[in-house]
Amino acid sequence: MTESRILITDGLDDIGQVILRASAFVQDSNGISAGELIKIIPEYDAIILRGRTKLSVEVIQAGKKLKVIGRAGVGVDNIELSAAKNQKIIVVNAPLSTSTAVAELTIGLLLALAREIPRADLSMKNGQWIKKELVGTELMGKTLGIIGIGRIGVEVSQRAVAFGMNVIAYDPFIEEREIEQRGAQPVSIQDLFAWSDFISLHLPRNVETRDWISNQAFSEMKEGVRIVCAARGGIIDETVLLAALNSGKVAGAALDVFSSEPPSMDALIQHPHVIATPHIGAQTTESQARASKDIAEEVIAALEGKPLRWRVA
Repeated sequence: MTESRILITDGLDDIGQVILRASAFVQDSNGISAGELIKIIPEYDAIILRGRTKLSVEVIQAGKKLKVIGRAGVGVDNIELSAAKNQKIIVVNAPLSTSTAVAELTIGLLLALAREIPRADLSMKNGQWIKKELVGTELMGKTLGIIGIGRIGVEVSQRAVAFGMNVIAYDPFIEEREIEQRGAQPVSIQDLFAWSDFISLHLPRNVETRDWISNQAFSEMKEGVRIVCAARGGIIDETVLLAALNSGKVAGAALDVFSSEPPSMDALIQHPHVIATPHIGAQTTESQARASKDIAEEVIAALEGKPLRWRVA
């Protein structure tokens, strides 16, 4: 049997590489350009990527031997799934690997917003003592509205409850009884906007959710709401968010993801009531090791025709 050839384009933790190399030839081309990728992809049976590499229709069609696309993480919006389906290419991901890391970052961003931690740190580094200006708010007793209570949303809910927060949730794909079992009070999206002191987004980016948090949504939110998004960029209309921050409708926003990355909207990033991080939700040692192991095992299983745990397409 001919040895399978696997291309890695965005790096992969050692544990995954060991698993792959035990069963296949592996080419680690971390940081490969789009132009070079389309030239060499016809040589490979599988490709493993993260968020940087974009698998366009053209790239997928060039992969004449491709049998498997593996996403070392959750989101697959950088993969043209319809093109993969047309080519009969299996797409798999590693959805469990990043849940804890993203949930912990979300809680960190909630705390940073509530207590203005980045501003406090920066002022000290600049030789300032602005204690009297840094009057924050407590999470205890506040209402957290979670939009999308899947794996990560559940972990955020559990941690928020530990802080004494009242957690409500909206998810059109999950029954109310199941939302209750996941530790949150099910509500309509209108009630979530109206009641939440903090809102945390945990949605995929797709045609339905792109710019979903826009003028109408902001108009229904409580005055002085604080928003956290460590899900996918483009769910929030960033132009409208900036206007809401300037008007005071939104007291603060903490963003780990952006509609384009690196972000180009400097006015939003530089806003004094915005905390911005460079898409670090999954950037923990533990998360990267889990993603590496999970996707390596899944890609090998797909190449060998074995049952799959996390087939996307």
